[in-house]
Amino acid sequence: MLSGDSLFVGSAGRPDLLGDEQTEELTRALYRTLHDFYLQLPDYVIVYPGHGAGSPCGADIGDRLESTVGFERRHNPFLLRKDFAAFKSYAEKTAPPVSSYYPRMKKENAEGPELLREQPMVRALPPEQFAKELARESARLVDTRNMLAFGGAHIPGALNIGDRPLLSIWAGWLLDPDQPLLLVLPDDAAIDQTVSLFLRTGYRRFAGYLAGGIEAWQQSGRPLHHLPQLSVHALHHRASGVQVLDVRTPEEWTSGHVLGAKHIFLPDLPRRLDELERRTPLAVYCGSGYRASIGASLLLKEGFEQVYNVPGSWTAWENANPPISEK
Repeated sequence: MLSGDSLFVGSAGRPDLLGDEQTEELTRALYRTLHDFYLQLPDYVIVYPGHGAGSPCGADIGDRLESTVGFERRHNPFLLRKDFAAFKSYAEKTAPPVSSYYPRMKKENAEGPELLREQPMVRALPPEQFAKELARESARLVDTRNMLAFGGAHIPGALNIGDRPLLSIWAGWLLDPDQPLLLVLPDDAAIDQTVSLFLRTGYRRFAGYLAGGIEAWQQSGRPLHHLPQLSVHALHHRASGVQVLDVRTPEEWTSGHVLGAKHIFLPDLPRRLDELERRTPLAVYCGSGYRASIGASLLLKEGFEQVYNVPGSWTAWENANPPISEK
């Protein structure tokens, strides 16, 4: 069964994206689809959903790419709520924040996107030419390497969105599709895969990528910055003067968080910078460190002086068993 936007691994589609006036009707339709159709199928039917882990199209979607009706029947909280009122309450309570790129994508999907006959060709720019493009200030610099590589050395002003499938989502949240992108890649061979991730959420304008990667930039003698990494053990024993910032979703925050942390959902961070002290050390964490590195790189670009990323973040914190706050 190709389940599209109805049944996900451990979750289900959300009925609230077309406005309050249609939410009740769509909630009932979703309930009927799940309970009157999917639960009538045999346990052995394999389910391939249209969205995976990290997508805001469903609440806490599991990280497997497929499931079975039998597994979902026994474990999916949307299928376990037999009463419609309980189902509706759960769907409303667990819905993730509405992504800022949804209105743009809804409009583009309705009108029909620009047809791409082939994947865009992105120019390979040697460091000198790459630096000239940066100096124009018309393009956005995005470093798609993993958090530890980015932390070790990166071009000043870069936003770190690692080249995983989640890149599509966080590009959608944080980047302007009309602004050309300058890319720093893990290696030159990653360009096609990285471009395909940007294309998924409508990013088609590319100013170029750094040929030879960060090593070529380093060897050209140009400036580099670094983002220090703070382990969960060091975070646990931090001095009282360190700010701790949690950039996870509101639902993740309420399920448990680091004692004394401040919560700002990552997409809200650019407009809430004034709530943070710029000259006080600031440690950023999320679920794994991926979103935290995005947030930390954004803070560095905005002039915060002492910023740390917490690799492993909440997952490592729980596995290390230091005290956590009450829910």
